[in-house]
Amino acid sequence: MINRRQLLGAGAAGATLVSSKAWGQTMNMGLPEAAVMDSALTQSPTRPTSGPDYNPVVTLNGWTLPHRMNNGVKEFHLVAEPVERELADGMVARLWGYNGQSTGPTIEAVEGDRVRIYVTNRLPEHTTVHWHGLILPSGMDGVGGLSHPGIPPGKTFIYEFDLTKSGTFMYHPHGDEMVQMAMGMMGMFVVHPKDPYFMRVDRDFLIMLNAFDIDPGTYIPRIMTMTDFNLWTWNSRIFPDIDPLVVNQGDKVRVRVGNLTMTNHPIHMHGYDFKVTCTDGGWVPESAQWPEVSIDIPVGAMRAYEFVADHLGDWAIHCHKSHHTMNAMGHDVPTLIGTNSSNMTRQVRRVQPEFMPMGTAGMADMGEMSMPLPDNTVPMMAGWGPHGPLEMGGMFSVVKVREGIDADDYEDPGWYENPPGTEAYEWTGELPEFAQNHSPKTKITPKPTSESQAALGPQ
Repeated sequence: MINRRQLLGAGAAGATLVSSKAWGQTMNMGLPEAAVMDSALTQSPTRPTSGPDYNPVVTLNGWTLPHRMNNGVKEFHLVAEPVERELADGMVARLWGYNGQSTGPTIEAVEGDRVRIYVTNRLPEHTTVHWHGLILPSGMDGVGGLSHPGIPPGKTFIYEFDLTKSGTFMYHPHGDEMVQMAMGMMGMFVVHPKDPYFMRVDRDFLIMLNAFDIDPGTYIPRIMTMTDFNLWTWNSRIFPDIDPLVVNQGDKVRVRVGNLTMTNHPIHMHGYDFKVTCTDGGWVPESAQWPEVSIDIPVGAMRAYEFVADHLGDWAIHCHKSHHTMNAMGHDVPTLIGTNSSNMTRQVRRVQPEFMPMGTAGMADMGEMSMPLPDNTVPMMAGWGPHGPLEMGGMFSVVKVREGIDADDYEDPGWYENPPGTEAYEWTGELPEFAQNHSPKTKITPKPTSESQAALGPQ
């Protein structure tokens, strides 16, 4: 088992990269060795050891691919291969990915770098890699049959190009694209500005939105699904097993979100407003940045936003499409709200004594009950917080803002304790009167009377 921390520092010139045993025996010693990762936890960022300085990104539940320097060229080695990914505790998916993981490792470089990327195909069919959003020669664009022939199984192709602009980009196949992307083949490509002070932040998080349709009790995605996905993930990970975004109070924070699902995702963050500072087309000039609390990420696009972490606390961050924070969402569940299921329950329990009716008062009990599930299946709304079930799953995490977090510390600090007087509480006293309206007609606010005008004083 190769741990990400064994890889730290592998980006230095002349460093020896860690490899799998199988690939370490390759006869082609001109290849950079292929680093692999089998942990689903967020790995510590790798600080640059040569070239322009930059603040590395932190890929949520992911890692950054090491490189070697070869005569001034940064060389990376991507291996397309079948992988097993732990989507959540108790659920493993058999996917296709890169270097032992889906999503693939993040590639990081600097504007002006020349990169050489070796792509080895260990899949049972041909593949390619398209460098989504990067400006490069057409023969390096990765569209099978158009840019170049597909990479046959067992073969290695080289992509080589200059990084002419900074920003956040993606990579994915453009060969049998529907199947290979449905199986989890995708990753992020970050190009840092040559000027280390341009758009610099203290913490820089990276999230890839992806989705799968995996039947309960099975391991392989249904590749023909167009809309009815049941597992909505960040970097092929499901809440409550998505790591938190740990931030020191006062940090300037960037969150980069790429979307390679088949629908848009309105990403909403609690506790803050933020400014949209980058798309996959480039940086947004300061004069054109706009404030939001939610930013919609279109299909095949990336958006980055920034904020200053002034407010201590645990703040939810999630997709605002409700089904996308439900985990294994079934689309054939009947609506039972307001029904009396006692007669049905008695009949079903004659053949299934453990049967429990659910949903007659809403779905909140799904977050509290622990019901038997098929093997390799995650429950709906499985996350728990300091005050009970969060009734969230899937595309959800928590931004944890604390005092005294060191610059390279991304460990979970635990739950936030709200200071006295700052937490909602039960009221048992006399209630004020409240207004009601049962009419769908527009209500016109009545004009103030002369008495009320007098009470308001001169206007």
